[in-house]
Amino acid sequence: MKEKVRKARKTTLSVAGLTAFIEVIFHLYMGLDMRYFPIFFLSAASFGMVCTAILYCLPEKVAKVAGMIVVICLSVIFAVECLCKEILQQYYQIISGMETAAGNHLLDYNAAVRDALIVHIPGLFLMVVVPVGCYTVLHLRLKSQEDRKKPEFLMAGICMAAAIILHLAMLGVIFFYPWKGDFTPEKLYQTDTHTEDQVEQLGMITMLHLDIKHSIWGTSGEDTPDIQKEAQETVKNQETPAEEDYPYNEMDIDFAALQAEAATEDSAWLSEYFGSLTPTRQNEYTGMFEGYNVIFITAEGFSGYMIDPELTPTLYKLSTEGFVFENFYSTLHFTSTSGGEFQNLTGLYPKAAFPVSMSETGEQGTSLPFTLANRLNQKGYTSIGYHFNENMYGRDLSHPNLGYEWRQADACGRPVTKETDESGHEYWPQSDDYMIQQSFADYVDKEPFNIYYLTLSGHLPYGFDSNEMSKRNQEAVANLPYSEKTKAYIAAGLELEKGMTSLIEKLEEAGIADRTLLVMAPDHIPYSDLDILEELAGRSFGTDTLEMLDEQNVDFDVYKNTWILWSASIKEPIKVEKPCSQVDILPTLLNLLGETYDSRMLAGTDVMSENDPVVIFFSNSWLTEKGAYDRYTGTFTPSGSVAMSAEEQKIYVENMKYLVECRLRLGELIIENDYYKTAVH
Repeated sequence: MKEKVRKARKTTLSVAGLTAFIEVIFHLYMGLDMRYFPIFFLSAASFGMVCTAILYCLPEKVAKVAGMIVVICLSVIFAVECLCKEILQQYYQIISGMETAAGNHLLDYNAAVRDALIVHIPGLFLMVVVPVGCYTVLHLRLKSQEDRKKPEFLMAGICMAAAIILHLAMLGVIFFYPWKGDFTPEKLYQTDTHTEDQVEQLGMITMLHLDIKHSIWGTSGEDTPDIQKEAQETVKNQETPAEEDYPYNEMDIDFAALQAEAATEDSAWLSEYFGSLTPTRQNEYTGMFEGYNVIFITAEGFSGYMIDPELTPTLYKLSTEGFVFENFYSTLHFTSTSGGEFQNLTGLYPKAAFPVSMSETGEQGTSLPFTLANRLNQKGYTSIGYHFNENMYGRDLSHPNLGYEWRQADACGRPVTKETDESGHEYWPQSDDYMIQQSFADYVDKEPFNIYYLTLSGHLPYGFDSNEMSKRNQEAVANLPYSEKTKAYIAAGLELEKGMTSLIEKLEEAGIADRTLLVMAPDHIPYSDLDILEELAGRSFGTDTLEMLDEQNVDFDVYKNTWILWSASIKEPIKVEKPCSQVDILPTLLNLLGETYDSRMLAGTDVMSENDPVVIFFSNSWLTEKGAYDRYTGTFTPSGSVAMSAEEQKIYVENMKYLVECRLRLGELIIENDYYKTAVH
């Protein structure tokens, strides 16, 4: 009888062992840093012991079934997270991300999911088949034995005590071991953002546990950057322009009063931070396009590496004959397309976790006074936005909140009609050229107009059997010296080239090309297919795992991209060498259009001002004219033309790290506290 009980206990305890096994295998398979093994192992073992304690409270037969359910659920969660990282380049917080996932059309990713499943067969075998198989074998070995009829509360108590001890040991390692670096386990344990680092350092189980905890009780606010007087003064000095003849791009806002009257600590922090900054000054380009029509295009999955003077002559013309941003980066931030849109349209960074920042602005109706549509509508502009797809990321609420009459395939007042074949089949993805052909007449006679297009033709996956825009243009790329996937990517991009060609022709025919400002920027690079970019660029970007964009090992030139800012009225190209990124688009446009705004209250910088923009990557590494900082190694590499002493480098890096941390938090805190509503009148 004692032997039977021991075997039963082994079966029950196997849940704890398999939980730790899955977490460790996940880390090894995903190539995560094993320095943090004590943390994520103790976390998984603690959680496993909690599950085991619960199983001991059940009769043996019920416990066996429940144990199997636990193992299967854990295996599936880890497998899904592996696929999310492959397809979307991010891990998903289950609770926070559930609403977003439910509201999006995941069938659009069918081919990508299929490909990811094939690629990760070895990992799925280790994370799903092996643990489920091990538990099944243990279960089968004991199926003929006599089951215990009563719960074993003593064993349950022992397991729960073991779980507490393991959890306390984990906390001890987190809080008392002298971890080094910008992101430590202690810092990550107190935030609801930076899920990539949480998974790597704390483990998947702890990340999901923190997600549940923060979803219920929120965060402590301890991750908000401390505002120190020395840092404030340095920022002021750094951002003081030389050309004092120009007025500041600022509004009459009493930040000290706002701080004193703030309803929350976060609002007080925002007021104190904004009050510590010097605004950017206007410049020779201020109002250059005042009164112009504006057409803004967010180009799905676009990379400037595909632009070619012969294959894409219109994109080449637009990118070389207007403003030419020679060091523009489309850095990947949270939720890819929605995050890219958020940067383009708000001049802020999205929260590095759920809820999705753009979606949240719509659901909460938060004030966004500096978006192009909300500014230009006050001057009588007609603002319309188009996306030839179903409602995703809650754009039915967010984009009207940005100031646009929003038109998509459903969930709006004037739905668009998608392109179909003769049998009524809707093409996937939809044609960018078709979108422009169908919509131009809506606004051409409603000057001044402000139009926004979110394109779709460049959406993954890239293949002649899975992307109908690739198939449509297959003949045009047939003889190119690239792989099939890269040719399919270019072919999909040719539909955008056609659309831009149609748009320019229509503007010229209407006689308004010289009073229309055309803006185009990507939402993100083709992040799941870095081999495409390596082929197009003719160089390696330094990562061994091309399916996953690991900023610890990748060359940041993978993010280098093209920002089109063009009008027929521009007679000579205007070259800009400053490093800049998507958050810099809005403040630059507001200045060019002569709009009133407060430059202190955006994360981006007017690139044409005397101030230096900061290109901030998802990992918190950054790049400026003075040099580049690698968050993982903690090293700063000055630009070739910059001479800095060791002490000067130290001061510069510390203050830039502070500035970067602040700018990354602005969007999240502004939305959560509806800060603009109180501050901007």
